[in-house]
This record gives sequence, C-alpha cells and structure tokens, in this order.
Amino acid sequence: MHIKLNCRKIVTGIGTSKALVTKEVINFLAMIDTKSATIIDKNHELFGKSIKDVILVFPNAVGSSVGAYAIYSLKINRVAPSAMICINSADIITASGCAISDIPLVDMLEIPSSFILESEMEISINADKELVTIQTV
Repeated sequence: MHIKLNCRKIVTGIGTSKALVTKEVINFLAMIDTKSATIIDKNHELFGKSIKDVILVFPNAVGSSVGAYAIYSLKINRVAPSAMICINSADIITASGCAISDIPLVDMLEIPSSFILESEMEISINADKELVTIQTV
C-alpha cells in the first residue's frame, strides 16, 4: 500500500530510498563527518548512523551558514542523502546546501495525525509535483 502526502518544493528533483527519521534538529557542520556521512554527535539520537543514500527526515537544521557547505561536501564526497525532508519549514542552511548540491528538498509535509513516519520506510520524493509517496507494509 502507498500513502501519498503533499509537501512544498524547495529544491527540484526526485529521490527514492529508505527513510532515516529524527525528531531532533541537525547541525550539518558540527554533527556530521562529511567524509563518511556518519552522525558524530554522541548526544544526537542518530549517533553512529550514516545519512548516505537515505531520505533524511528531520525538523530543520541549526548552526552556522557554513553548514550549507558541509552539505555540499557530502555531495562532493559521494556520501550525500538521496533527498531531504524538513518536517517544519526548511531553513536557509538546508535550502542553500541542497540547492548548490542538487539534492531534492521538500518541507511542510502534511502527515496525518494517525500516521507515524519511521526510519526504514521506503520513500519517494517528487519535489516538482510536491508529492511524497511512502510504501507501507
């Protein structure tokens, strides 16, 4: 079964992969090793996990605007996420980082209150159509 959710396009593109979901904000500059794409902040719920080739789902980013270049470094090092979803409004760090890196980005995902988005769910993003499709079991 597929669930289709509306969203808002920030950066154009299409991405399909398994979700990696966090309810915690991300600081791309301070929390992620840009060579391995591993979350290195021991206090973050995704500590030790890789964001390579996943659909990263998170509230938004925090920190310095240099975080956008950390996202670009992930892309240059070939360890970037397939796409990103900001559950809240996309922040300038994530938006500019995804734009210069050609990583699809959407925000304001309309999740029904009865649905729980979890890591490992298969997700497809079509930013141009402002549509996120989630495959459920």
